[in-house]
Amino acid sequence: MTGTPPDEHVRDQVMIATAVMKAYGSGDGAVTALRGVSAAFTRGQFTAIMGPSGSGKSTFLHCLAGLDTVTSGAVVIGAVDITGLSRTRLTELRRDRMGFVFQSFNLLPMLTAEENIRLTGRLAGRRADRQWFDTIVDVLGLRERLDHRPAEMSGGQQQRVAVARALLTRPEVLFADEPTGNLDSRSGAEVLGFLRAAVDSYQQTVIMVTHDPVAAAYADRVLFLADGTIVDELAAPTIDAVHARMRKMEG
Repeated sequence: MTGTPPDEHVRDQVMIATAVMKAYGSGDGAVTALRGVSAAFTRGQFTAIMGPSGSGKSTFLHCLAGLDTVTSGAVVIGAVDITGLSRTRLTELRRDRMGFVFQSFNLLPMLTAEENIRLTGRLAGRRADRQWFDTIVDVLGLRERLDHRPAEMSGGQQQRVAVARALLTRPEVLFADEPTGNLDSRSGAEVLGFLRAAVDSYQQTVIMVTHDPVAAAYADRVLFLADGTIVDELAAPTIDAVHARMRKMEG
């Protein structure tokens, strides 16, 4: 990136990771999870991150999202290097500029679907745009479920509520960590289809960790990690192409 003239692609970069290293412990017992990982993420792009167990893919996602600290290197969103922020400022930035979807849904059981969707905005002291709320609810097919609590909904419905909550504040980046891991194939396809639509229709930037080639095929590109480094990248992935790359890595 150094010395590259500013063009549309560079100006549209939402998040950049530069030489990110992450080590746990110290001395002889230290474990290095990331070894100088660099990557750029562009507005309106869906990136999947894959790799064998222990490759560092979830660690990389957590460092990008500020959920884990880096040992060295930089993670920049917009013009802000999140690796130098205080805990309070980092919490505010995640709340205001990032969205999160996890495998375990993370809904509050005592709140209705609508209350869960609106929760992040209310914690930030912001009123959600009613038209955007209605758009998300209708596209995700949640209109008839807004008064239901999580225990009254299927896993797929709960994950759609989690996606709606993540998108309501129009985050600069949405992070998804195995978002279909607890879903059946039909429910998983519905969630992935909406993430794809959010990218195509609303220029949402999505970064997703997955082990599933079917899920990865919804992305614009796949970054493959092994032993804490990016070892391959695949544009316009297909299920067969992702399978082939994974077999090559694991063989």
